[in-house]
Parts: sequence; structure tokens; C-alpha cells
Amino acid sequence: MKKLLLVSALICTPAAMAHNDNNSAVSFSGEQCDVEFKNDVRIKPNELEIFTANNQTMLFNTDGDLTVNGELVTLDSSQRGALTKYSDSLRTKLPEVANIALDGVKIAGVALEEVSNAFNIDGLEDMSSLMDDIRIEVENTFYQQGTFVMGQQSFNQFGESFEQQFEEQIETAVESAVMQSMGSILMALGSELLGSGGDMDAFKQRMENMGAQIEEKVGLHASALEERANSLCGSFADIAKQEEQLVVQIPQLKGYQLFSFKQNTQN
Repeated sequence: MKKLLLVSALICTPAAMAHNDNNSAVSFSGEQCDVEFKNDVRIKPNELEIFTANNQTMLFNTDGDLTVNGELVTLDSSQRGALTKYSDSLRTKLPEVANIALDGVKIAGVALEEVSNAFNIDGLEDMSSLMDDIRIEVENTFYQQGTFVMGQQSFNQFGESFEQQFEEQIETAVESAVMQSMGSILMALGSELLGSGGDMDAFKQRMENMGAQIEEKVGLHASALEERANSLCGSFADIAKQEEQLVVQIPQLKGYQLFSFKQNTQN
């Protein structure tokens, strides 16, 4: 799931001011997930549609009707029950991806607030506004005119949008806020040094303690988010196996699976 959500970028860019623990990054990419998207899905209140890169489509509605490229597929009760169960799984699990992404934005905001409070950094209004823009971008990626949309094409578009619009803006906003507040930062550091009685070793320890406190607070949220992401990856693997069985029952669905197992990962 290349570039899936880019939650790691959302969290780590501002949080790097507090710590450098890359293990707190949350992502569905890399080796954490055994599956990846191969098609895209649109979920409406009454319809589930999976479409391929060349716009071949399958549509299943809440009345139990299945059409593949506009042609109605006759289903028996067993096939319809299996497809309904599959549809329900997607409706339950897929929106959690959007929830995790949005919570990742919130964690980034927590990191900013903690660092800002620790060093009396002013001028973070631009950053807060930018984080709001990112939140809106995430929402618009997944929710389009009352339809929940996600899949390989969606994430590629989101990844490109994030890289083009936000990465440089985040870096610039952080640098600007730090420069604007350099006096406050130096005063905060001076206060900490005085609090250590001028002892540089004690000052270093106080700063490390402050960093650890910020890291702990942000890390708790990030760890919880990572657990949710890992659990969701497991759910996606279960759905991928469900899809394999579904294709056996309904051969017309071959090629319309939403997920595929990564090479050498399927048991």
C-alpha cells in the first residue's frame, strides 16, 4: 500500500521537534501489512462499487443485486449471503483508515502544542491553519459527495497532493515559527539553565527530561494509533482471504478483488 495515508509524515514532521523516534511513525506501508490495494472502491449507503484501473466495475446493492460491467449476475442464496457478508466487512473496516489518518493529524497537533508550550513558541497560527488544511485534504480524499472512496488510485493521488502541497509548507511554517520565537526560546533555555544553577550537566539532564515528557505524551497517542493500524492490517488480510473464497463462489468477480497479498507473505 504505497504511500497509504502518509500518517508517518503527518506525525513525524512536526513531532521531530520533540523526538526522533521513528518507531512511533504510523503507516500501512512497508512490511507492516501483508496486503496492498489493487483496485478502488466506492461505498454509498445503498451500493458498493469496486472499479479497476481501466474502469471495469462491479456493483452490489443492498437489495442483493450484483452487476459486473453493467450486466446483471444471477446469484443463489449462498452466493448472495457471502457477498453481503463481504460488503458488510468493507463498510465496517475501510472507514477506519480515514479515522486513523484524521487522528494522525490530531497527534501532530498535540506535538506542536507540547513543543510550543515548552519553549514559548509564538507564530504557530500558520501551522495550525496548515494542519486544518491537511485534515480537510484527508477528509476530501476519502469522502466525496456522500461517497466513501479509497484504494490504490486514491492513495497515489493523495500522496502526490501531500508531497506537492504540504511537505514544503510544513517545513517552512515550522522554521518561520521558530525564527519568530527565537527570543522566547532563548529565554526558556536560559530559565532552564538558571534552574540548573548554571550546571551544564544538570541543564542537559533537565532538557532531556523535558524532551522525554513531550515524547511520552506524544508517543502514547502514536503507539495507540500504531496498534489500531496494525490491527486494521490484520483485518484487511482477513478480507483478502474472504475475497479469494468469494471468487471461487462467484467466478465473475475475478479481477475485482480490492486487496492482493504481497509476494511471499501469504501463509
